[in-house]
Amino acid sequence: MPRRSTFHEQAIPTKTLIVDNGAYTIKAGFASAAPDSTNCHIVPNCLARERDKRVWVGAELETCRDFGEMAFRRPVEKGYLVNWEAEKAIWDSTFLDTNSKLHVSDECDPNGTNLILTEAPNTMAALQANCDQMIFEEYGFATYSRHIGPSLNAYNDIQHLFGAAARGAQSSVTPAECVLVIDSGFSHTTVTPVYKGRPIHQAIRRLDIGGRLLTNYLKEILSIRHYNLINEEHLVNEAKENICFVSNDFKYDLERTWQSGSQARNKRKPEDEANEIVIDYVLPDYNAGTQGYMRPHDPSLAAKVKKMGAMANPGGVVEDFMTLGNERFAVAELLFNPMDVGMREAGLPETVMQSLLGLPSGLRPAMLSNIVVVGGNCRMDGFMERL
Repeated sequence: MPRRSTFHEQAIPTKTLIVDNGAYTIKAGFASAAPDSTNCHIVPNCLARERDKRVWVGAELETCRDFGEMAFRRPVEKGYLVNWEAEKAIWDSTFLDTNSKLHVSDECDPNGTNLILTEAPNTMAALQANCDQMIFEEYGFATYSRHIGPSLNAYNDIQHLFGAAARGAQSSVTPAECVLVIDSGFSHTTVTPVYKGRPIHQAIRRLDIGGRLLTNYLKEILSIRHYNLINEEHLVNEAKENICFVSNDFKYDLERTWQSGSQARNKRKPEDEANEIVIDYVLPDYNAGTQGYMRPHDPSLAAKVKKMGAMANPGGVVEDFMTLGNERFAVAELLFNPMDVGMREAGLPETVMQSLLGLPSGLRPAMLSNIVVVGGNCRMDGFMERL
């Protein structure tokens, strides 16, 4: 008689690693009964090469002090993971290096660890298969679940975000019934309706504008008007995060930057006195170890610099700065008016409405009542008010 095959049921491991593999950063941490922000670690998702050819991998960039003319290589392009050779080097440094904060072997062996991994909506099947192959063959996680990133937002305490009492630690975790997730990240912006934890695929809409395009646009503007910063991606990205905001009245703010003297003062609103648009942005000095920062605009100092080329601060250190006006809000305006740079796409509000039109009419009011905005671009001042 042929032998009977025996099946040994294996217990599911207790450790679960959650990885949000974003284009700009990796957000990762181990699941716990009472999660908080300290459980999440943020790691740059890139390889970087200095002028002297030294290569920095992932979290190593946290100790880097000179970002001048640094070249970046990112494994995620247009929101999709396309370069596993580079991603594997970053994951090895993040999860397997004994000096890493997320050293998996410290918590438990990868063979005894569950993995939850996020991906962008509408990822191609070939890229998904490649990802699955790498997870099991290269890393050997015990169990593995791949999810669309925005769908996991439904498992947060959504009602608490809107002012209700927080649910208890012992409450069962069930997804919110209706959530409209707007995710504006590094590569793109997506609008994803989520119903009971499941994305409604036919209503997902994508806007091909993200943090990278905004940074590149700011690089071009600054290189034309001020200094040549085409090879200074890190510097310009930091400047964007520090100075850019979303205008609630683009035409009015544009006029404020053009006008000067008594004409401008006569047309100002009372709140404009405390919110000057024109500022001076002092460039970082990597040799001296100083970071870039903005300060109120000083017209007399700007005039002196035009004559002398550079000025020393009170400490005697020569500093370079740029006087910035409409650059501060013209960059973020691309999210709402892509036609400003010739992109034939709808702006973010129109993209949201297109997504809602792809839903049954009965779900639209509930989705509009529960909008969750995530991603780095939403941290710009004025973004939520404009939206």
